[in-house]
Amino acid sequence: MLEGVNRVLLGIVGLVLVLLGGSVLAIGLGAPAPSWWPHDGRHDVLLDAAERTRWRDEGWWWPAVIAVLAVLVLLSLWWLLAVLRRRRPAEVLLDTGDEEGASLRGRALEQALAEEVSHLDGVDRAHVLLTGRRSAPRTRILLRLQPRTGPATTLRALTRGPLAHARDSAGLPALPTEVRLHAVTHAPERVT
Repeated sequence: MLEGVNRVLLGIVGLVLVLLGGSVLAIGLGAPAPSWWPHDGRHDVLLDAAERTRWRDEGWWWPAVIAVLAVLVLLSLWWLLAVLRRRRPAEVLLDTGDEEGASLRGRALEQALAEEVSHLDGVDRAHVLLTGRRSAPRTRILLRLQPRTGPATTLRALTRGPLAHARDSAGLPALPTEVRLHAVTHAPERVT
């Protein structure tokens, strides 16, 4: 949904900017100004001295300008953070082979994959995060390994087991995965 809202907002802002900029350019190049245009001709400035200083002495003017600009900045920051935030797909499209397809909740796939990964030998705890698009999901897996567990062995078991199973059962051509390994530290033992 955020992608759709993002595209609509960008389209509206782009259209307004192109229309305003194009009309200013056309009038500046000598095209006749439409009747609704606030300026008279080619050599007229957008804001003359009287328009720039008209509200300067009013007590409400500067607080209103600052409030509007602050709201615009906050909305722009919210929009930027929403765009830059890593999106988690709510569902993953599955290939069922009948050209209809099906969808699986993203959280259900995360939980099932985390459960299967946590049962691997040497894995103390697993956390799975699904990112990417509905049709091309990606996974991030955080593994906490028990002491004296070989990371290479765990990665091979992860690739051949849970990841291959998730990829095949979802009918995905690939399931790109980023794995982060952390070793569980144990308390020092007292030797007597």
